[in-house]
Amino acid sequence: MDKLKMSLAQSILDRLRRIVPPDQVFTSPEDLIPYSFDGTAALTSMPGCVVFPRTREEIIQIVKLANEEKFPVVTRGSGTGLSGGSVASPDSVVLCTTRMNQILELDRANLTLTAEPGVTTLEVAEAALAAGLFYPPDPGSMKISTIGGNVAENSGGLRGLKYGVTRNYVMGIELVLPTGEVLWSGNKCVKDVAGYSLKDLFIGSEGTLGIMTKVLLRLIPRPKSKKTMVATFSQMDRAAEVVSAIIAAQIIPCTLEFLDRTTIHCVEDYARIGLPLDCEALLLIETDGHPAVVSDEAAEMEKICRSFGCLEVIVAGNDEEATRLAGARRAAFSALARVAPTTILEDVTVPRSELSKMIRFVEGVARKFHLRIGTFGHMGDGNLHPTFLTDEKNADEMHRVEEAFGEIFEEAIRLGGTITGEHGVGLAKKRFLPKFAGDQQMHVMRELKKVLDPRNILNPGKIFDMQ
Repeated sequence: MDKLKMSLAQSILDRLRRIVPPDQVFTSPEDLIPYSFDGTAALTSMPGCVVFPRTREEIIQIVKLANEEKFPVVTRGSGTGLSGGSVASPDSVVLCTTRMNQILELDRANLTLTAEPGVTTLEVAEAALAAGLFYPPDPGSMKISTIGGNVAENSGGLRGLKYGVTRNYVMGIELVLPTGEVLWSGNKCVKDVAGYSLKDLFIGSEGTLGIMTKVLLRLIPRPKSKKTMVATFSQMDRAAEVVSAIIAAQIIPCTLEFLDRTTIHCVEDYARIGLPLDCEALLLIETDGHPAVVSDEAAEMEKICRSFGCLEVIVAGNDEEATRLAGARRAAFSALARVAPTTILEDVTVPRSELSKMIRFVEGVARKFHLRIGTFGHMGDGNLHPTFLTDEKNADEMHRVEEAFGEIFEEAIRLGGTITGEHGVGLAKKRFLPKFAGDQQMHVMRELKKVLDPRNILNPGKIFDMQ
C-alpha cells in the first residue's frame, strides 16, 4: 500500500484553489484550529487545510488529486461526533460539506425527501413537518448536526425505540468513492431486492468508504397525538423493571429515557425544569399515534409505573408542559458538561434484560476508580450513556478514566451487548473493536476497505488500522 504523505506541498494547495474558489480553502492556523477536533474530548489533530466544496464535481476532483498526490481526506459536517470520527488526520485535507446545504426535493406522493449532506437534521425535520409529514431520527445534536454526518454515523436518538435509527430512513445515497468514481445506490421503491444493498454498506461507515453528495430519505405520516409523562423511582432497578414490564405489555413508546440521580440534579441546577430531586432514577416516557391508542397506552404505562412503586408520575397537561418535561432529557449532556472541565459522553448498549446489571456495574466502576459518572440514556433500547465528569489536564485521573472505559466495554460485551449503540467507533473505540467483532469480522472489514479504497485515502486510521 502506498504511504500517505504527511505534509501538504504548496503545489497541492495551489491545485486545490483551482478546483474550488480560493476563498473556500483555509490554511491559516487560526482557521484550522476549529477543524482539529470534534465533539469528542481529548482528541485533537491539526489538518493541513480545510476545503469547502459546493458541488459533486469539486469533490470528485479533490479525491482524484488525493489519489494522485497520496494525501488523506477527512470528510466533516458540523463536527458534533462523539467518537473522534471527524478528527483530522495529521496534515490531511478536511473536506467540509456544510456548504452543500440544499433540500433538493420533497416528494409527497412517494413520502421522500432528497437533500445534500450539509443540510441539518433539524432542517430535514422542519421541512417534513411543513408538509404534514414526519422524519423521526432525532440525535441530541439535531439542531446543528448534518444529515450527511447522521448517515455516516448511523445516528440514533430519543425516538429510536419505536422508530429506529437513521439507517431505517435512508432509501438512497449518492457517493464519490475513494477512487473518484460516483456511485448511486437505492431508489424511491418501497421494495427492492435487486442485488446487494450497497447503500447499507456505507451507512455507518464513518466516512471511510465514500463521500456522500446526496441522500434520499423516507418520511412517514405525522402522528396525530402524543402524551408525555415523567415517573420517578427510589431505585434504579425499579426503573429498569418498569421498562421491561412496559415492553412485556406489548407497548412500544416513542420515547423511554432515563436519568440517574447525578444527572437529575445537574439538569435541575442547569435548566430549572422543576424535576423532583428526592429520587434515584427518572423515566421520561412518551407515546404517540392515534389519540385513542395514545390515551390507552399512557394510562396503562402510568398503571405499570405505580405497580412497581414509583414515587411520582407527572403527566403533561399540554404541549408546553410536554416540551418542558422532555427538555430534561435533552438537556442532560449540556447540564453535565457544566460540572467539570472535561465531559466524556460514552455509549454502550446491552440487551434490555441486562440493563440493571449494566447500570450497577457502571456505579461500581465509578466507586472502584474514584470517578464521578452521571448515567442517562435510552433505557427502552438498552443504550446507556455513562458520562465521565473529569479533567483532561489531570493525567492520573484520565488514566483511571481509560481503565474504567475498558472495564465498562468488556462488561457490555460479556452481557451480549456492543461497545457503541450510536456514537460510532472512530478513534475513541477502535482498540476495543477487535474484541467485540472478532478476527473474521475484522478481516472482512479490512478487505472491503482495501477494495474500495486501495490507497487508504479516506479517513485513514478510523474504526481500525490497516495491516
